[in-house]
Amino acid sequence: MTKIKFGTDGWRAIIADDYTLDNVKRVAEGTARWMKKHHESQAVVGFDTRFGGQLFAETTARVLGAYGIRVKLARAFVSTPMVSLGVVKTGSGLGIVITASHNPPSYNGYKLKSRLGGPMVPAQVAEVEDEVPETCTLELPTLEEMEAGGLLEYVGLERMYLEHIRENFDLDAIRRANIAIAYDAMYGAGQNAMRQLFPNAALLHCDYNPSFKGQAPEPIHRNLGELSAYIKAHPEIQLGLANDGDADRIGMYDADGNFVDSHHILLLLLLYMRKYKNETGKVAITFSVTEKMQEMSRQFGLEWEVTPIGFKYIAEIMAREDVIVGGEESGGLAVKGHIPERDGIWIGMVILEFMAKTGKTLRSLIQEVYDMVGPFAFDRDDLHLTEDKKQAIIKACRENAYTSFGPFKVESVETIDGFKFILGGGRWVMVRASGTEPVLRVYAQATNAEEARDVLDAAHATLLA
Repeated sequence: MTKIKFGTDGWRAIIADDYTLDNVKRVAEGTARWMKKHHESQAVVGFDTRFGGQLFAETTARVLGAYGIRVKLARAFVSTPMVSLGVVKTGSGLGIVITASHNPPSYNGYKLKSRLGGPMVPAQVAEVEDEVPETCTLELPTLEEMEAGGLLEYVGLERMYLEHIRENFDLDAIRRANIAIAYDAMYGAGQNAMRQLFPNAALLHCDYNPSFKGQAPEPIHRNLGELSAYIKAHPEIQLGLANDGDADRIGMYDADGNFVDSHHILLLLLLYMRKYKNETGKVAITFSVTEKMQEMSRQFGLEWEVTPIGFKYIAEIMAREDVIVGGEESGGLAVKGHIPERDGIWIGMVILEFMAKTGKTLRSLIQEVYDMVGPFAFDRDDLHLTEDKKQAIIKACRENAYTSFGPFKVESVETIDGFKFILGGGRWVMVRASGTEPVLRVYAQATNAEEARDVLDAAHATLLA
């Protein structure tokens, strides 16, 4: 049988290849064994809009039921943060989400959430992996049998989540500000919640389509052309928001249809939380995030920590320390006052509240960021290479083979997770193999978008030579 390996954020595989009912049963049994060892007796189980989500979630619930574990099960699709919050609200020991997040539609996956409402820490995930049997031979109870025996309860995780939003945001102020929003769900699990929160928003791709129309539901600019075009064609729109398939990541646009990347959103969050809300705490960011976050933290007198790639490392810090803002380059962001979880809808609400309370446009708030740390631009390419070529490039990086990328000379190299080549003048390029896909990611920062593109092009020419 296939060895099940959890990547940066859960187990993911291609449906009907490695992602089969039999393998989901195996992973669920490994989870159940881990729960029994740690004396956990209740789990929350949910699924997003991907193909087969409900079947895989119900099968997972039945495996847990075979071990006598009580299950709180979502009846319909929900976001990952809804499951994570549900774990906390119901006092459960674990959360399971059937999702492959932002991966292409051919994938599905299996995420584990801790009792704190964030990703399970890597050491515990490894323990679950070790418990996964070669085959699952259990006699599974039916859902009806579980319900009759008190082992299954259907829960309204989305309703619970929306109540939590209403308790924590000044919705009256947001509505009074009358900020016109365009929202792209990318056919994902955020669609119903956003429809209820903002009934007047312009909604794109807010219907159920497990194929995602063939597009990976990752909220980055190249996947959000329709949202950008819609904003440009409708001058009344002041803010564009997008979420990925399980709505734990965010994409954002200003009133001109310009993409606002995660680096800028992180800086906006820190500005709002520290300067305007007077919150304190540590700043936690992954290795691929702009060093401008460290500069703003320094100006605010805040401590910071840089982690390897993966929100699980941010969540681990949030679980043990007071964190004001945490996040990663790929759109997974978190703030103080919520669960230690990335949450695309929640972060959109924070930015909306920031705009509403200050009466400022997104562009003027970004200018406030630039006034503190200077202007910058970021870009990223995902190179789909053969495994041999990918490994050859990583080997060359490890052996310090690259001393320049075109006209950009390497001044130093940082290697927390991947290889970040510092090029001077606020420029850098970073190379890292994806933890969940056959992809080599190349990131670049410079003073403006054109220069960031030049850095990337020069990097490609050197890496692919």
